[in-house]
Amino acid sequence: MSSTHAHRHPHSAAANHHHEGGPVWLSAAAGLCASLVGLGLARFAYTPLIPALIAAKWFSPADVVYLGAANLAGYLGGAIIARQVGARIGAVRSLRAMMVLASLCCFACSVPISFAWFFVWRFLAGLSGGVIMVLAASTILPHTPPNKKGVVGGVIFAGVGLGVAASGTLVPLLLRQGLQEAWYGLGILSVLLTLASWKAWPAEVRGAKAVAHDRIASRPRSLAIRALYAEYGLNALALVPHMVFLVDFVARGLGQGIPAASQYWVLYGIGAIAGPLVTGHLADRAGFGPALRVAFLVQAVAIVLPAVSVAPAAMIVSSVIAGAFTPGIVPLTLGRIHELVPHNSAAQGAAWAQATTSFALFQAGGAYGLSYCVEQTGGNYALLFMIGAAAITTALAVDLVVGLLGDRARS
Repeated sequence: MSSTHAHRHPHSAAANHHHEGGPVWLSAAAGLCASLVGLGLARFAYTPLIPALIAAKWFSPADVVYLGAANLAGYLGGAIIARQVGARIGAVRSLRAMMVLASLCCFACSVPISFAWFFVWRFLAGLSGGVIMVLAASTILPHTPPNKKGVVGGVIFAGVGLGVAASGTLVPLLLRQGLQEAWYGLGILSVLLTLASWKAWPAEVRGAKAVAHDRIASRPRSLAIRALYAEYGLNALALVPHMVFLVDFVARGLGQGIPAASQYWVLYGIGAIAGPLVTGHLADRAGFGPALRVAFLVQAVAIVLPAVSVAPAAMIVSSVIAGAFTPGIVPLTLGRIHELVPHNSAAQGAAWAQATTSFALFQAGGAYGLSYCVEQTGGNYALLFMIGAAAITTALAVDLVVGLLGDRARS
């Protein structure tokens, strides 16, 4: 692995951090670029393209929803294979390859050859995001001082929010040139970000072979960690109504049209940029456990709001907060895993891959299930937000119960 800043100092890791404050942020910036390409652009830029794909008669409304779901299925696949891929060819090489693949997907989607062609490329775009989600943080965080883990994690995942914001601002601008040109634009941006981050990744922490061997042995099994997988999955389900249906809800459900819907999506994106930075900072201060509970509670209120009121104020608050936690929940969960599985980066990596898989599974299942709900109820969007709020409330309940059981066991 050629790296611009392989460790030059034979001293301890602490000395390295001392000498290499710069590279920690350089690596974090590489992580941000990766999450922007693999998750932000490859996934979220699709949402505001949906009305255009239908209007241009590339696909029927039903097909477009299934293409969105193909991306989520790919994301699940990526989360499942990420550690094997990383062990085989090295994490940094995998991350670069996935950024290249995500860029390629944008160009491939500029030609509507057939539903199958589009489905495959949307699936691969999702796959690249899943691999990036699992490997980016676990490649960077071992180089990060403990008191900065929340913030650095936040920077890495802020790329997701930037992608959401770009999708709300950049995509409508690109669409003025035409649908094909919009895909070209996303592809070119992805290529530039891939090149910019190419040399900024940190050196690999240890031999890939070791990771491959202890992958099975090191899977943590405590009640707290298994509960966390479930909570993270429920959180994924809770975010689906906003993540997948917000634009459609405002444009068609409320009859306010695409321009109004795009404005809410931009607000969602602004929330998503700030979210991981704020939650990461909060967790560095308060601890990841308490921060997670506050996050569940705040989300429950924000997610149920549109079912209660569609007044602009309520919709704005709901869009911003749901946006904030779409990536904001990620550094919290990752940090919580590091608290529950201390001092073992292989076990942390395995637990994080498991958590990401749980998130992807609930998200894909939720997107299919809720799409079916909308179809069956003739567009009852309020129901979706109620289901989302119920899911996140369940996550909070699980966390509180497991916390109480843990306290009992200790006392």
